[in-house]
Amino acid sequence: MGKVLENTKNKLNIYVIYLVIIIKLIKVIISKKEINNMNRLTDKVAIITGSNSGVGEEVAKQFVLEGAKVVICARRKEQLELAKKTLIEIGGDVLDVVCDISKEEDVKNLLNQTIAKYGKVDILVNNAGVLDHNLNSIDNFTNEDFDRVISINQKGTMLVTKEALVYMMKQNKGSIVNVASVAGVYGCGGAVYVASKGALIGLTKHTAMRFAGSEIRANAVCPGSIITPMTTSMDLKKVNMAMMGQMAKHADLKGCRPCMPKDVADVITFLASDESRALTGQIIVSDFGADL
Repeated sequence: MGKVLENTKNKLNIYVIYLVIIIKLIKVIISKKEINNMNRLTDKVAIITGSNSGVGEEVAKQFVLEGAKVVICARRKEQLELAKKTLIEIGGDVLDVVCDISKEEDVKNLLNQTIAKYGKVDILVNNAGVLDHNLNSIDNFTNEDFDRVISINQKGTMLVTKEALVYMMKQNKGSIVNVASVAGVYGCGGAVYVASKGALIGLTKHTAMRFAGSEIRANAVCPGSIITPMTTSMDLKKVNMAMMGQMAKHADLKGCRPCMPKDVADVITFLASDESRALTGQIIVSDFGADL
């Protein structure tokens, strides 16, 4: 009986040793996987427009953690400096440039400063954008809204892309990610905003086709309902309720949760990395299924 108990005890000890070894191996594998996932953008230089808050700021954080050197730009200097401070605190190599992307001279300065400091551009995230006022539909949009929104969302994005491509073409490689919107896919929004985001979808496909066969890629992510400082600052008292009612008929705004900046930034980080090297010209909706 004593020998049986002793043999059983020895077997249990062996099983415990095996179990400890297996646990350690699993930890090593997980650790290596996490390390690999946190180095997808090592030594890449990324320009992120509209990166002082919301999705742009979250993208900048993720890029820093993935090893990229980031160039952040926006119109508001104080907020930009706060964003830079946050990025430096997590170990970022950061250049901040005050830039209104609707102005060609500002865009050229953005690229000049980027090249002067880092010598190249590997990634461009066209995130800067503005909302139209009050969800005004096609029958009551204003010229002021049209000029303001189109100059930033469409013209500004095209200007930055054009200047970044000068350097991407020299190295025959680059990843461009445009932040469009479900508004551009389904028409759910104010007329001017919808038109501007629809234009970005077309621009994405055009850019992808222009450089198909090279290592310059262009893709777009289209967030659905999303919580950011820009969207939460809307004055609901002035919103066109007729347009809001039409939108509600065609989207599950109650049953599906809204996106957070991190949800969109995760998709952008993937599209910016070489993990998505086979993807170009793709329009990815990120909305938890609300617009299906």
